[in-house]
Amino acid sequence: MRQSSSHGRRRRPAVRLSVAAALLAGGGGVVALTAPGASAACSDVEVVSARGTFEPGNLGTIVGDRVFSALERRLTGKNLTSYKVNYPADLSLTSNSQGNTDLVNHVKSQASSCPTQKFILVGYSQGANVVDNSIGISSAGATVGGPIVATLPNDVEPKVAAVLLFGNPIRAQGKSVTGVYANRTMDLCAQGDPVCERGGNNTLAHLSYGNNADEAALFAAGKV
Repeated sequence: MRQSSSHGRRRRPAVRLSVAAALLAGGGGVVALTAPGASAACSDVEVVSARGTFEPGNLGTIVGDRVFSALERRLTGKNLTSYKVNYPADLSLTSNSQGNTDLVNHVKSQASSCPTQKFILVGYSQGANVVDNSIGISSAGATVGGPIVATLPNDVEPKVAAVLLFGNPIRAQGKSVTGVYANRTMDLCAQGDPVCERGGNNTLAHLSYGNNADEAALFAAGKV
């Protein structure tokens, strides 16, 4: 595992793997979800999760659900809520942009309603692109990426305690999270994962990130 710290309607060409087709395992904790577009009750920390392409589950079977459960174990004494980014997570040309817009709009609304709330942003695969764009790092040209359509404003930025990215497609472009979010970001790319490693050829590596849930939660807990 390598880690860097600093995520007629035309259809996209099929990417090298389909997460949904390879999913066999379920799991993850029970998550208190917020309805799309709604503000949740104020909590100490809200986990905002953008799932991967075709990934089922509450916050995402492979990553989001498991990370949330791990955060519950790590952040004892904190009240946690969660939000599932409302976007198609498919291969349509507008999927990424819809996720980018929804994430930014939700966090802005929530930050206004709950001034002391902190946020942990979680993105897996296409969801990592959604998070990248939302914090001002363009995923244009990356697998299931797209241009930035919305970014978190400066007054919200200090409320983002941590950014957790898994199988981030911009890594295959030689890019990473830079700037004000860099030291709050854990960006994991499994060895051989073709989505985040240029020349990678182990598609199963892209499905392995549930194994890193506790590692990511430990990192985030240290930032909250």
